[in-house]
Amino acid sequence: MISAPKPDLVTVNIDGKDIAVPKGTNVIEAARQLGIEIPHYCYHPKLTIAGNCRMCLIEMGMPAVDPATKAPIMDAATGKQKINWIPRPQIGCATNASPGLHVKTSSPMAREAREGVTEFLLINHPLDCPICDQAGECKLQEFSTAYGRGYSRFVEQKNVKPKRTELGPRVTLDDERCILCSRCIRFCKEVAKDDVLGFVDRGSYSTLTCYPGKQLANNYSLNTVDICPVGALTSTDFRFKMRVWFLKETPSIDTESSVGANTTVSSREGVIYRITPRQNDAVNDTWMADSGRLLYKQVKADNRLLAPSINGAATATEMALKAAADLLVGRTGPVRHDDDATPAAHRAGAPYQGSVAIVGSGRSSVEEQFLTKKLADALKASVSLVSRVGQGDKLLISADRNPNVRGALVTGLISSLPSQQLTTLAADIDAGKVKTVLSIGEDLTAAGLTAAQLAKVAVVYLGTHQNATSNAAKVVIPTLTVFEKSGTFVNQQFRLQKFAKAVPGPAGVADDLVTLASLAGAATRSTVASDLGTLWSAIAAEVKPLALATYANVPATGLLLDATPWAALPFCEGETLHFKPAASAAATA
Repeated sequence: MISAPKPDLVTVNIDGKDIAVPKGTNVIEAARQLGIEIPHYCYHPKLTIAGNCRMCLIEMGMPAVDPATKAPIMDAATGKQKINWIPRPQIGCATNASPGLHVKTSSPMAREAREGVTEFLLINHPLDCPICDQAGECKLQEFSTAYGRGYSRFVEQKNVKPKRTELGPRVTLDDERCILCSRCIRFCKEVAKDDVLGFVDRGSYSTLTCYPGKQLANNYSLNTVDICPVGALTSTDFRFKMRVWFLKETPSIDTESSVGANTTVSSREGVIYRITPRQNDAVNDTWMADSGRLLYKQVKADNRLLAPSINGAATATEMALKAAADLLVGRTGPVRHDDDATPAAHRAGAPYQGSVAIVGSGRSSVEEQFLTKKLADALKASVSLVSRVGQGDKLLISADRNPNVRGALVTGLISSLPSQQLTTLAADIDAGKVKTVLSIGEDLTAAGLTAAQLAKVAVVYLGTHQNATSNAAKVVIPTLTVFEKSGTFVNQQFRLQKFAKAVPGPAGVADDLVTLASLAGAATRSTVASDLGTLWSAIAAEVKPLALATYANVPATGLLLDATPWAALPFCEGETLHFKPAASAAATA
């Protein structure tokens, strides 16, 4: 095995402390490794250097050498090589580590320079912190307190700018707060590849705007809000909704495609207010798509299933579970096959061999798919998954629109890639081979089954929202959204990533694991674990690729699995994230 080459290290001295860093490391990042903060606004580690704000001014020097002989010039008092300090402060963001570099981040010169920069930035900045969405996570507030003078010498009238400019359908600009850092401009040009923003006018009249005839409407526009260091760019959806210091932050995963972008769900008292990206350089850097930020609205959607039902009539969860088990296992119960084609033996309680079909989901968690497989094995049921394929954007939306098809492969729920249409199941229903269908979150009509075919079978539907399948089902058991439960997904890199419960589910709606464990227990006539800890002991024992994993030990950045057994499968047309730092982190589906 060939090891990766080690980077060339250089030693720099920051505030009297030596540190070895890779050659070319930004001084801001080098100082960060020592726990030293160099304040900055325009610098962002994922964007090019602009040097706009001048907030990161430092004092810089290099070891002195004789111009003629290049011999070191020694300081007689200390016996060390003399340092030639540059007489004016330099910006740290555009200074890379080089051998012998000396930096002072808190010298009188650096402090005075930052105070001056802060004073200039605040000259025309409005005093509206009490109503600003950025309050609580605003770098201007923090740095003004830490590095500002605490008073202003400006006595003239502030320059007034527009307060509510709609740059696009999801982003609103408060131009008075803009400090002209250009982060948003560089993001659109370099990452989103939608060069739509720019500055117009000059001096204190400079204004951020879209180019004529254009809007900030790309599917990554809200990342500009995330990286805006002040309250200039705001999310139209989140604007004036909640103070950020009241919000509870929960790690989660974007479920709209197989990329598995890491996210943070912000909620208060059981209500979700926003979703923002969580940094994972191996998966999504620090970005996410706008479309994934709106997924929380499904929690309170009008068509949300909130109560179980049997033949359309509301019932208790226990009764619905018993009715579902009766249909799947073949015991007599409140729901029975009454059609003339049903043999008397089956009506009396003898199960069909292979008469049950299960339509699993690429949106189910690894744990749910594991229990689905247990149920399928006990029933000797056929298992199908529904593929969702769309146009990938070569950023963070892959062509594979299911978050966990690879989890179904890893757990053994399926052995080949799913198709978009349930043609085999449709044929089996028409041939009378299938009498009961368990659908886990899938609208069977959207996958090709007709209303007439659904009428021929007894459908048990486990899902979060009402659809044509739930309307046709004999038994409906509501389940939880990804925001209301914990579990894991396997993304397109075969990276096992976990998500955590952000808000409680609706009253009376059981966790999917409890529902599936109950059905699997009825089929196996045994007790099946439904809590994550115990369940993962069984998963590790039975699923070879996950033998060394537990929910607790999956790191925040995920656990990369061995994808060798599935390397030849043609998931989707290859896509590469153009801003990825490493080939291993590139999206391939």
